Amino acid sequence: MSKWVFLGVFSLGFIAYAAMNSFFHYTNDMEFCTSCHTMQTNLKEYKETVHYKNHAGVRATCSDCHVPKEFFPKIKAKIFAVKDIYHEIVGTIDTPEKYEQHRWSMANAVWDKMKASDSRECRTCHSWDAMMFEDQDKSASKKHQRAKAEGKTCIDCHKGIAHTEPEEPEAVDEAVKVEKKSDAPAIPTKPAVPAEPKAPAAPAAPEM
Repeated sequence: MSKWVFLGVFSLGFIAYAAMNSFFHYTNDMEFCTSCHTMQTNLKEYKETVHYKNHAGVRATCSDCHVPKEFFPKIKAKIFAVKDIYHEIVGTIDTPEKYEQHRWSMANAVWDKMKASDSRECRTCHSWDAMMFEDQDKSASKKHQRAKAEGKTCIDCHKGIAHTEPEEPEAVDEAVKVEKKSDAPAIPTKPAVPAEPKAPAAPAAPEM
């Protein structure tokens, strides 16, 4: 292989890598992630959380939580993200009612993904070894140390940290049943019939 061919292949590879890297950078931008109409509910909820506004001024964006930093996991995540474009086109969650209808399944898909990776994206910012448990409040310190000892992952306890945590469908159904039962009119009962007075007892016979 001549040096010109080698340089040509190297240049094409470099250009392809640079183009792909630019594409990833652009699609990781929060403005791009929330440009779809169906993502506005997510955006509104996220802006009310500590990941968006806090005393330190540190902000975690969509890609920080949902896109891996490693190359191959990142490629996989980008490929699977195509489904979001499909659902945007067909309008799967384009109304608040549709969104709530699918919220439980969408949330569980993300939770399962995070649990399978040991909350990999969370750990780019949060680390057991970097935590100063003594500076945390008593409850948080106790829970974090127990979670570390038991091998738990971040998403086991922090499911509602960036978006509204949905209720399980069964729990919602049960709540509706209880509400309907409490609103139901009371069933009238028959008035109690007063008991007839007992006949006076006969006097005891005198002892002989």
